[in-house]
Amino acid sequence: MAIGIILGNFVPSTGPALQKGTFVGVSVPIAVGLLVMMYPILCKVRYESLHHVFQDRQIWIIAPFLMLALAWAFLPDEPDLRQGLILVGLARCIAMVLIWTGLAGGDEEYCAILVAFNSLLQMVLYAPLGVFFIRVISGDSITFEYATAAKSVAVFLGVPLAAAVLTRLALRQVSTSWYERVFLKWISPLSLIGLLFTILVLFASQGRQVVHQIVSVIRVAAPLIVYFIIVFFVTLLITYKLGFGYKLAATQSFTAASNNFELAIAVAVATFGANSNQALASTVGPLIEVPVLLALVYVVKFVAKRLGWKD
Repeated sequence: MAIGIILGNFVPSTGPALQKGTFVGVSVPIAVGLLVMMYPILCKVRYESLHHVFQDRQIWIIAPFLMLALAWAFLPDEPDLRQGLILVGLARCIAMVLIWTGLAGGDEEYCAILVAFNSLLQMVLYAPLGVFFIRVISGDSITFEYATAAKSVAVFLGVPLAAAVLTRLALRQVSTSWYERVFLKWISPLSLIGLLFTILVLFASQGRQVVHQIVSVIRVAAPLIVYFIIVFFVTLLITYKLGFGYKLAATQSFTAASNNFELAIAVAVATFGANSNQALASTVGPLIEVPVLLALVYVVKFVAKRLGWKD
């Protein structure tokens, strides 16, 4: 993030250069980074176990409404920034949550199943919920096109998801052990590389806006911090009271609190433009999410130790 902001400000040609070529309304480097990041993650998902998530019925639908309320509470006079926050709130996390779960010692296999479940839900619901939240509930007159949002979701979630499912089904037919021990191990580093590359490009593209609109950044940061803390600790408390083991509770809490900022940024850029306030607000998402959730990794491990919370 820091390198991207530095490049965006001290090499002024960086942002325009990255925005020259576009794919589905998003710059080609960002598009490539998103696809490379998502494919290895989705290849790890045990799709044959996905029905367990439906049986548990632990579908978190409160978080988007909380983000909507916080966006109105903190940004009543800034509809563009508010819309960017709403797009972030609607996007359930499918990438960074695997990193938080791994660092916190959560259940990575269960996390991968939740990632696939969130991916499927977003492919169906993200675009219509965006229209509902922005145009119906908020009553904002700005055009939020269902077709544009749906196209972004279909490409940046649908393509890697379909590729991952086909890869898993085909290669496991050849050799399950080779797929699990060799193939997944070989492609796993691509996910982190893709994630870091995407973050670098995002902040290189938006670096000047982040610095030159620092007041807007601070105003967007405030509801984001409140959002992450409330959702995480409420989920953690509920799972603790329900008797969840530590690994499942930590996984569920990070999944509930995290957001798919990559998708939110892709939709904001495709719908409103790379230099819009909506794109700026969605870019602030990872700027706040990364340090806050990294801190929560240490907090939840400390809480588990104090409570003697076992698996």
